[in-house]
Order: sequence, then structure tokens, then C-alpha cells
Amino acid sequence: MEWGHRGRLAICAAALAAGMLTFSLHADTGATAATSATRAATAQEQSAPQPAYTLPPGPLAQAISLSRIRNLLDIAGAVWGVVFLWLLLATRGCAGLEGWARRLVKHRWQQGVLFFAALLIATTLAGLPFDWLGQHYERAYGVSVQSWSGWLGDQAKSLGLGLLMGVPVLLLFNGAVQRWPRRYWLGVWLLTLPLLALSVFVEPLLVPLFYKQEPLALHHAALTAKLETVVAHTGIAIPPDRIFLIHASAKSRGINAFVAGIGTTKRFVLWDTATDQLPDDETLFIFGHESGHYVLRHIPKMLAGSAIGLFFLYWGCAVFAAWLAGRFGARWGADGLASRTGFVVLLFVVSLASLLTAPVSNAFSRHFEHQADVYGQEAIHGLVADPQRTAVAAFNHLGASWLEDPNPNPFLEFWLFNHPSVEHRAEFAAHYNPWTNGGHGEFFKK
Repeated sequence: MEWGHRGRLAICAAALAAGMLTFSLHADTGATAATSATRAATAQEQSAPQPAYTLPPGPLAQAISLSRIRNLLDIAGAVWGVVFLWLLLATRGCAGLEGWARRLVKHRWQQGVLFFAALLIATTLAGLPFDWLGQHYERAYGVSVQSWSGWLGDQAKSLGLGLLMGVPVLLLFNGAVQRWPRRYWLGVWLLTLPLLALSVFVEPLLVPLFYKQEPLALHHAALTAKLETVVAHTGIAIPPDRIFLIHASAKSRGINAFVAGIGTTKRFVLWDTATDQLPDDETLFIFGHESGHYVLRHIPKMLAGSAIGLFFLYWGCAVFAAWLAGRFGARWGADGLASRTGFVVLLFVVSLASLLTAPVSNAFSRHFEHQADVYGQEAIHGLVADPQRTAVAAFNHLGASWLEDPNPNPFLEFWLFNHPSVEHRAEFAAHYNPWTNGGHGEFFKK
């Protein structure tokens, strides 16, 4: 449950669905219709009233430019992920890879390990230029401070985890297609459900592979005590030993925080960029926001929504994949969907469907993030002097740290963003004051 980074289109639907289950404070960026930073700055100065989220002219120009780059890379990378799978099929690359695995080892499961490992490596390498460009521009604009050697190390770790987890999952799903050729999509769906829950459970345990993580109380005992006042206010069970600090400042200047995990892995994690840049009252708001995800049961709701959505997605993809295999299977070297190459036809269809249905999952995510914003502002009512001003200031610090565009394109926000834009979040926070005239909040009735 981070403040939000986007990932490239995943190779299998289970990974795609699991990716929906990370909520964060950092909002996704969007493109803008402004033609120049000077014009945008002038428009801001002349508008009345002043927007809740603003940037000075220099950072504004950078935010506009970087947002365009980010969105271009996101769109191009997602489309390329689908096109690359199609190219592997159309050029008979998958068929050649399947033949290579058959010649190299005898047993079918070993052939599957080789085939899917090579496929994952190929798709990772195909997407690497987009990842590299993204890192290049994040460094150029001063958002990322990670060295190239460190970045490459993280890419290698991600690939290793992808192979370790992805290959068995793909073998399992491919086996389901072979075992139940007529109703395989239902079997795959049933297998996906526990994998989704497992991914949520395991995710926070993998964070130390990429960041140094310690209990927050080791470095910020006073802040931890203040966070416990929010815990008492919300009633959520997050003891001090479940509140962690990530040393992210060696990689990024962006502010971030997240809750992750279920059961024994449930925790709140704060980046040290937040503790370095934010006053305590804004950190309390962030903690209230993240606590809202647990109190409002966003994880089980997203799991349930993913399960329902995947049921229909798998069924529709099975129908379309069967037609594709019948129409182009001979040309692509796919001997039915149960073959390795045929299974890639299914992966191609699932990837395409996931790309086209992204606005649906993003809309649900934005709704949950908005609820968490409301909850966070209500959670600090009575604990800080001015909840409205505190929330607006937190969003301004957030946006400035990531160079978020104050004027994102509405269509791109609808299609790409899994968080409301910082602009919309700050504007809402500035005007949300249900306690006037003796009123009460949506989630806190006192």
C-alpha cells in the first residue's frame, strides 16, 4: 500500500491482479495540456482562489516535462509488452524456443522450466529500455539519486524473484490448461485466488531485499509515540514493532509510506525521506491515511474485487484465445493452447485484456485512496491544530518531492492513475471540514 508506483504490464494475470493490492500515498503522475511552464504559472497567479497544490515556476516546468515523459513511457511500455508477446508468436520465436527446450532436456516439466524461464528473461530484457529511460529521467530531474550500479542490482534482484516465483506459477497454470482443456480457465481462476492472498502476505517480507529496514522507534522514538495516539484513535492494531523505517534516501528524494501484508506480516512502513522532510503533524496524517486502508478493509475488498474481475477476464480470454489459436495457431507453431507456444497465446490475450481494462482497476484503487484520504484527515481531528491545513501541506510536500504535475490531463488521470492526482487530493482536503456547526466525519462520528 505505497503512495504509488506503476509497474510494467505483467506476464501473467495472477501477477497483474496482485499488483492491484498495493496501496500507497504517492500518487501516479499524468500529462498536462499546458504549453509552457510560464503560461501555467501565470494562470495560477491570476486564478482565484489559489489552488491548494502549487509549485514555483522552476519546479513547475520540471513537473510538466517529467509528467509527460512518465506518461509516455507508461503507455509505450504497456503497449510494447503486449506487442512483444505478439511478435514472439508471429515470428515463431515461441515455437523455436519450445523446440529448443525439447531438444535440450527429456522430461516435460524440465522443458517447461527452461521455456518459461527463457520467456520471462526475454520479456524482462524487452522492457528494460523503458525502465532504463524512466530511471534516466528520474535521475536527470533529481527525483532519483540511485547509482546506476545500484539500479542494475535491483533489476537483477527483480528478475531473480520473477524467475523464482513466476516459473512455478506459469508451470502450474500451463498444467491446468493441459489437465482441463475445456474448463481450464475455471481451474486457473481457482488456483489464482490463494496465490493472490499469498502474494499480499509475502510482499512485505521482500522489501529488505531492496531497502534497509528497521523499526521506526530505533531512530524516531518520539514520533513513534505520537503515531500511537493515532493508533488509539483509530483502534487499528499496529503496535510499535510493526512500524518500520525504510532508508530510501539513498535511492530517491520522493516521500513515501505504505501499509502492506496481512495477518502476521501486516505493517506500516515510512520512508526516511518522509521523516526528513515532513513535520510530525503531517506524518500523523500519512499514518492516518494508511491506517484507513486496514480499518476500511481495503485489502480484502480489493482481493474480492480482483477475484470477481478475474473470473470474467479469464472466461473472456479463454474464448478469444481459442479463436486466435484456431485462426493463427498453425502459422505460429502453436499445437493447441495446452502446448507451451499455445499457452503464450493465452498470455498474450490476458495481457491485452489487462491493458484494456486497466481503467476499471485504477478507478477502484482511486476510490479506496480517496476514502483513505478522508479517513486520514478525520483520524487526526483533535490531534493536530488544523487537519485541513496539515493534509494540504502534506500533499504539497508529496507532490513537490516527486515533481507531480498540478494540472494533469483528465483522460490520462482516468486511464493511468491508480491514485487521485495530488491536485484533486489537496483541493478536497482544503475544503473538507465536516465538523463545522457541530457536524461529524464520515468514519468518525464524534
